[in-house]
Amino acid sequence: QVQLVESGGGLVQAGGSLRLSCAASGSIFSVNTMGWYRQAPGKQRESVATITRGGSTNYADSVKGRFTISRDNAKNTVYLQMNSLNPEDTAVYYCNANVDYYSGTRVSNNAYWGQGTQVTVSS
Repeated sequence: QVQLVESGGGLVQAGGSLRLSCAASGSIFSVNTMGWYRQAPGKQRESVATITRGGSTNYADSVKGRFTISRDNAKNTVYLQMNSLNPEDTAVYYCNANVDYYSGTRVSNNAYWGQGTQVTVSS
């Protein structure tokens, strides 16, 4: 019904920047809160940043001042600009979206995850 496709991960040196993108597609009525999460090896998945449809944002303390989340509602896409990266930011980054979608003649709601994109920061 709904798919999230991420792009933009890769390998970067400490101090560098990357920009992640995540586009939602399918039988979408409305995309509500979107966010980025990450999971490092041996650690639990954690929230990095979220953004509501109206543009209100929330960040993990560890990324405040370095990462910026934004979205384009017309494209159902969320972005994560990551600056001043350090090796502790190395993880698989996942996109999440709360979506109202068409289900037959109804509108239903569900949360979806992207497939994940690897971000590796070398020292």
